[in-house]
Amino acid sequence: MSDRRGVLVTGASRGIGRATAVAFAERGCRVAVHYSSRRDDAEATLAQLAGDGHVLIGGDLADAEAARGLVAEAVDGLGAVDVLVNNAAVAPSAANLHRIGDTSWDAWTAAWRSMLDVNLLGAVNVTWAVAQHLIDRGAPGSIVHVGSRGAFRGEPDHPAYGASKAALHAFGQSAAVALAPHRISVTSVAPGFIATERQAAKLAGAEGDAVRDQSPFGRVGTPEEIAAAVVHLASPEAAWSSGAVLDLNGASYLR
Repeated sequence: MSDRRGVLVTGASRGIGRATAVAFAERGCRVAVHYSSRRDDAEATLAQLAGDGHVLIGGDLADAEAARGLVAEAVDGLGAVDVLVNNAAVAPSAANLHRIGDTSWDAWTAAWRSMLDVNLLGAVNVTWAVAQHLIDRGAPGSIVHVGSRGAFRGEPDHPAYGASKAALHAFGQSAAVALAPHRISVTSVAPGFIATERQAAKLAGAEGDAVRDQSPFGRVGTPEEIAAAVVHLASPEAAWSSGAVLDLNGASYLR
C-alpha cells in the first residue's frame, strides 16, 4: 500500500535533506521541500521526487514567525503534515570557524547566534507548529531531528554547532515525553561525516583519507544511508523508538 502521508523536510535543497525527500517520495509520500536561500537547488530536489502532490517552500528558520509560517504553508500545500524532519542547519565551514582562544569577539558571538537561531530555535519553532497541527487534528505523527555525532564527541573548531546539536537531541527527548500522549513520536539521528556536496572538496583533498579512516569501514556515510534511517524512525512501526537518539557514524564514535 502506498504511503500518502504529508512530509515536511527542512533544509531539503541538498545533501541529507534532498536524499530524505527523495526517499519519502519513493514510498508514495507527498513532500514539502523547504529551503532557505538555495531555491535553484531546492527546485532540483523537487524535480527528482517520484509521484505527485509535492510543494516547494522557502523561509528563514532564524525568524520565528517565518518558521511558523512555513508550516502553515506546508499544511496548505499538502493538505496535512504527518511527518516533520528537522534537517536544516547552519553547518560548520571555514567561514564560521570559532575555536575559543583563536577567535575575535565579533566572530564568536556571530557564530553562536547564527547556529543557535537555526539549528536549535528554528527546529524548536517548526516542531511546535507541526505538533500543534497534529494535536488539533487528533492525528498521530512523527518528528525526526537530524542532529550530529559532534553533540557527543565535541566540536572544538565549531563549538556552537556541537552545542546546538546536543541541545536539539535534548529537546527531542523532552518533546518525546510531552507528545507521546498525543501519539506523536519524536526521535533524533546523530550522523557522523557524510559525503554531501558540501564535503566533496574535503574528501577529495589531503584530508580525505584521514576522514575516511575515522570509521573502521574505511569510508564515510552517504546521505541515502541517513535518509533510510530517518524514514524508518518516522514510520508508524517505529513509534516505540520515541525518545531515541540513533548514532549513524559507522562506529567512528562510540558512547
